[in-house]
Amino acid sequence: MADGSGLHRRMTARLDRPGLLFALIGLAGLALPLVRFRPNRILPGEGLTLHQALPLGWVLALALAALFIAAPRLPLRARIVLSLAGVLSLLLALGAAAAALTPEGDRMARVSPSAGFWLAGLALSLMLADAIARLDPPLRLRWLILGGAVAGIGAVLASGALDQVSVMREYQARQAVFLREARAHLALAFGSLALALAAGLPLGVLLHGRARMRGPILSVLNILQTIPSLAMFGIMIPVFGWIAATLPGAAQAGVSGIGPFPALVALFLYALLPVVANTLAGLASVPQAALEAAHGLGMTRAQVLAQVMLPLALPVLLAAVRIVLVQSIGLAVIAGLIGGGGFGTFVFQGLNQTAMDLVLLGALPTIALALVAGIALDLLTRASRRERTAP
Repeated sequence: MADGSGLHRRMTARLDRPGLLFALIGLAGLALPLVRFRPNRILPGEGLTLHQALPLGWVLALALAALFIAAPRLPLRARIVLSLAGVLSLLLALGAAAAALTPEGDRMARVSPSAGFWLAGLALSLMLADAIARLDPPLRLRWLILGGAVAGIGAVLASGALDQVSVMREYQARQAVFLREARAHLALAFGSLALALAAGLPLGVLLHGRARMRGPILSVLNILQTIPSLAMFGIMIPVFGWIAATLPGAAQAGVSGIGPFPALVALFLYALLPVVANTLAGLASVPQAALEAAHGLGMTRAQVLAQVMLPLALPVLLAAVRIVLVQSIGLAVIAGLIGGGGFGTFVFQGLNQTAMDLVLLGALPTIALALVAGIALDLLTRASRRERTAP
């Protein structure tokens, strides 16, 4: 009995270790500057902690500190609710600090999030993800949490509470350009995904029935996957520049050495391997009994593929879609180097101008888009697996 009790205590302590780590990260964030005030977008400025940046900032600091300390012992549902409330409070505190520190009518001053904000936000996000993973809520509740988080952040942005934050000032100065580049980024990410599915699914089905072709083709796709992204985008410039200058009508069709076309091709090449490999894995996972039953019913080869194999392979195929979409959203940033548009335009402009707020204007939407897409497709994959295993 004593051994069992000791084992239970050791297991409980082990489960609490992540919570303690998140608490330490959050407390370190509260000790560091929450924001950085700069007279303009170039100068380094001065870091201010939460209680220095806001008149009642110490109240929020104490509340967050209490949350971080108590989190490892809180029930999981309470931890989820309080983590979401903490993220919302941290965002509102950032906006309030920016409004309080920026002199009225001053268009040059900048108040940007500093190390304390990022560390505290990281601790709250990790605490939320850990609680969700341990609780393992049903899919409907996971969708509600994701939708609530997106809606909450969207409501804060729409309310104007963050308008004085440096990143939002950069957005206000470039709103039309931002929307244009956002459409370009989405077109690159989803366009490369659509092309990869259109080419990779048939290729995967073909290789599933022809083992001799599988090795050479997968080797070529593996080689493409190992080429560094900057090198891949650089290769596209002379190749398609030569094609546009040599082949009649190529330039009129949109082929060029710089711009969205070579960026789309590069993203498509990167996306092929996950689609083909997961298609092969999904088709190979179809139970032999299901195939024998389908053939026994007199189904043709095409009917077996469309009505039995692909539906049963759907969870693995959705996993490929998740990998490709998240990868393409991230790699599309590099397209800004070759005039392909997207959020990378702001990232590289900010690096050239030593303006980190402009870098964040491109980086933060990319990260948010990749996170939401990855989580949503993971939930769809879970749902398809449950449907597959349902009696």
